[in-house]
Amino acid sequence: MSTDTETVLAGRLRAAGCVFAEDEARLLLAAARTPAELDALTARRIDGEPLEQVLGWAAFRGLRVHVEPGVFVPRRRTELLVEQAARLAPARAVAVDLCCGSGAVGAALAVEADLAELHAADFDPAAVRCARHNIPGEVHEGDLFDALPARLRGRVDILVANAPYVPSDAVGLMPPEARLHEPRPALDGGADGLDIARRVMAGAPGWLAPGGWVLVETSERQAPALLRAATGAGLAAQVVTSAELDATAVVGRAGHPG
Repeated sequence: MSTDTETVLAGRLRAAGCVFAEDEARLLLAAARTPAELDALTARRIDGEPLEQVLGWAAFRGLRVHVEPGVFVPRRRTELLVEQAARLAPARAVAVDLCCGSGAVGAALAVEADLAELHAADFDPAAVRCARHNIPGEVHEGDLFDALPARLRGRVDILVANAPYVPSDAVGLMPPEARLHEPRPALDGGADGLDIARRVMAGAPGWLAPGGWVLVETSERQAPALLRAATGAGLAAQVVTSAELDATAVVGRAGHPG
C-alpha cells in the first residue's frame, strides 16, 4: 500500500489518541492482507483495543509473543523477571511461570536459560489457550499452585510470577486499553494490590528446590510489603529494580538443607 495510505492512516490513529501513530500505522499496514482487513484492524484499534491484541502479537525480549483478544498484554517492564531468572537459573533448571497470561515470561526464559523442564499455569482458560501457542512446555489451568502437578513439589529451581498487583480502587484509573480490554482478574490485586503476590510468596517454599528462587513483579511502592511477605515465608529475599525498564521485583531464595 502507498505512502499516502500510511500517512492517512497515521492521521486517523493520531486523532483517536494513539501517541505512536506512525509506528502503529506501519504495523497495521504490514499485518493487513487486504484493504478490507486493514479497515477492520484499524477500526478495532480506534475503538481502543490494545495494538497487540489487534495485531495478534506483542514484542517481548526480542520475541513475537502470540496474544489473543481478552488476554493480558505483556509489558516491557516484566522483562526484568526474565533478566533476573536467566541470571539465577542453574544448568538444566526446572522452571515455572505462574500467573502466566500469554506465557511471554516462560517463552523468553526458555530461550535465555538452560531448562530441563518448563511449566506454566493460569486460572483463565483464554490465557491458557494463548500460552500454549508460546510456551515450549506444559501449560496447566488452575488457581496458582493448585494447577501444578504434584511431582514438581520441592523440585522447582526458578519460579516467576507476574501476578496482578493493581489495587482494586485503582483499576478504574487505568488506561481504557487495559481496563476495558484485559481481564480484570489479571489486573486487580485486591485492596493493596498484593493479595495474589502474597499467596505466591507463602506457597513458594513448598515447591522450590533447595536453593531455588522465586521472582515476583511488583511496584516500587509495594515492594517493602511484599519483601516482608517473602521473609515471613522463610525466604531470603531482596528487592531488585531496573531504571531502564521502570521495573521492580522481589526475589526470594529457599534455604539449603542443613
